[in-house]
Parts: sequence; C-alpha cells; structure tokens
Amino acid sequence: MQTRFVVLGLAALLVAAAGCHRAGHSADAAETAREPRPLHLDHAQPRLPTLKLWLGGQEITAEVARRTVEIATGMMFRTNLAENEGMLFVFARPYRAAFYMRNTTVPLTAAYLAPDGTILELHDLEPLNEKPVTAATDLVQFVLEMPRGWFARHGVQTGAVVRTPYGGFAEVDWLTLGPRAQPPPGPPPRP
Repeated sequence: MQTRFVVLGLAALLVAAAGCHRAGHSADAAETAREPRPLHLDHAQPRLPTLKLWLGGQEITAEVARRTVEIATGMMFRTNLAENEGMLFVFARPYRAAFYMRNTTVPLTAAYLAPDGTILELHDLEPLNEKPVTAATDLVQFVLEMPRGWFARHGVQTGAVVRTPYGGFAEVDWLTLGPRAQPPPGPPPRP
C-alpha cells in the first residue's frame, strides 16, 4: 500500500513537472514574441507647456520637455518650427548629452546648456540623421533646440546665458515652470 502511494506520488510529481515545463516554455515564447515598447511616441506630441526665454535681446517661446516620453519624442514628426520658437529639454542632473534626429525632418541647431543656462556647445543637427551628436562635456543639464542657424543669425555664441522670466535657471521650478519657492525667512540674527 505504501509503495502504491509512493508510485502515485512520483507520477503526480512528474505530471506537475511536465505541466510546469510547458507553461514556462509558452511564457518564454510569449515573452520573446512581445516587442519592447519604445520610449517615444509614434506621432508628433501635442504642444508642450511653454516658458519664455531670453538670449541677449531675443525673446524665445520654448516648449519644455521634462518627462521621459516628452524628451524621447522631442521634435519627432513635427513639420515646422517658427523662427523664435524652440524646445527646451530638462534633465534631472548634468550628464554627457547626445542628441540625434530620428523621425525629425525640421533642420535644427541644438545648444547644450550648463545647469546655470550657459551655452556650452552649439551643434547643427541633420534631418533624419540617427547618429548621436555627443557633447564634449558631461556638464549638460539642458538642451535648447531652435531652427537651424538661429543662434548664428542672432549673434548668439557659446558662453551666452539663457534667461527666464524669473532670472537664471536656478530660479525656475522645473516641475511647475513657475518661480522657485523662496525659503521662509529664518529667525532674526542674534545680537
């Protein structure tokens, strides 16, 4: 009797193991059939929230890309860009930026900006060219894309500082695009 239970137990174990193997196998097949979801949209994104910027005497209206999908989609699938309009890409911390033009037919110039809004580098980007244009420095926290040649037409060069309605980039709350909240005043100084 005990032998019969052992045989039945072994048979049940083999059936269960065979069933698990098939289930695991089909899950593997389903997983490999599933394609990874791209980070960017497959169409032009709606107009993003804007922020006025100034470079020298020039006023710019910049759409602000802050979220991953906004940054990854950028100017893809757009068909035009007005002369004093652009897109500002905001990153959490400085890094070595590398931008390319997948699905982007509008000729652009990209300004790689330091955390304080200083233009570190200017790069013309070729429409539909997917070869990344990598920054020479790892200090880039913002990228401002403008119509091709905009910076040259307006005499803006590296070293220029982008300003906002609130002053420098440090004065902007990049989540709300409003002024950064000032810390409450501390206690009066002791005599």
